[in-house]
Amino acid sequence: MDTKKSAFKAAFPYTVPICAGFLFLGISYGFLMSSKGFAIIYPLCMSLLIFAGSMEFVTVNLLLSTFQPISAFLLALMVNARHIFYGISMLEKFKGTGKKKWYLIFGMCDESFSINCFAKIPEGIDQGWFLFFVTLLNHIYWVSGATIGAILGNIITFHTEGIEFVLTALFLVIFLNQWMETKRHTPALIGVAASLVSLLIFGPDNFMIPAMLLILAVFLAIRKRVDNL
Repeated sequence: MDTKKSAFKAAFPYTVPICAGFLFLGISYGFLMSSKGFAIIYPLCMSLLIFAGSMEFVTVNLLLSTFQPISAFLLALMVNARHIFYGISMLEKFKGTGKKKWYLIFGMCDESFSINCFAKIPEGIDQGWFLFFVTLLNHIYWVSGATIGAILGNIITFHTEGIEFVLTALFLVIFLNQWMETKRHTPALIGVAASLVSLLIFGPDNFMIPAMLLILAVFLAIRKRVDNL
């Protein structure tokens, strides 16, 4: 029990900034779902079971449009393709985590990946439980925000046009935070350069997967040098 408590206490401070962002973003998502006529149970279950912020925003329109399972599958794959590369990079850290590994895989969002990948786990803290609590806390924040937003959306209303931009704002804050916490910025610059090149070649609607593939190819080509950054 002491092992779990220690891991929780070590993980919690890392998730506090995410809590603020997820509550705001989740509330925005809950408001959006409510404005489209969905009952509270929808954002609650979707945030709990899908747990993919950008895809959940996209799912709002999918639920309101004609049922097209193949298109929905391909769209979900494209939007969340980055998690394939996240998962590959976390294979070593997830080793030895036992049954917790299945939840770690399911709950690995951008923010949890960022913390679990770069956080300096204090000496004496069990790594598996640290990763687990980071993931669990972020999951709780998101579900709580979405549920609160759905409840408030049934009480008060406001214009929701442009509300999806909070996703972009959150990712920008995370990028800047990582930039300021590291001395060498080669991985970040590779990501930005690859994204810009892919954007120019493939356009704003199709650049994500090519950008991820290009980033992976560059990292594999300079793997030894990146490992020392």
